[in-house]
Amino acid sequence: MLIRDATPSDMAAIQAIYAHHVLHGTGTFEVEAPDEAEISQRHRHDMAHGGAWLVALDESGVLAFAHYRPFRDQAAYRHTVENSIYVREDVRGQGVGRLLVAQLVATAEAAGFRQMIAMIGDSDNVGSIGMHASLGFQRVGVLRAAGHKFERWLDVVLMQKALVPMV
Repeated sequence: MLIRDATPSDMAAIQAIYAHHVLHGTGTFEVEAPDEAEISQRHRHDMAHGGAWLVALDESGVLAFAHYRPFRDQAAYRHTVENSIYVREDVRGQGVGRLLVAQLVATAEAAGFRQMIAMIGDSDNVGSIGMHASLGFQRVGVLRAAGHKFERWLDVVLMQKALVPMV
């Protein structure tokens, strides 16, 4: 498996992975899958604003993608990023996401960011919650019934990781 920066040629595979999660999962609260052009626009936007997008691949293609982007627009948050991770359905539970997020954390640390926030859709998303916890993310809160998808009210689990020692 190889982990590298996402490129424009990865956007179709990224869109397919994300569309599956939008249409069948509760890890994202989007209800309509964005097309490849929209995914490409999000990639360009995040990259232009200090974000990073990574992909994990093998001979079968893109296995997963992860990215971070600024947590909020206000200047006071400029040292904090929010991450997202989506794994291709046929390789979930095999450790790909953990390796990818570990590299994403290292990338953010190297860029000088101080905090990473994970806003995990659905408090029943034990895979993502456990994976983040295994990488040192601390659960810092829950937004109860913050989203509505598939005729269910869904929580958002907030997790946070300090990236560099606080001074």
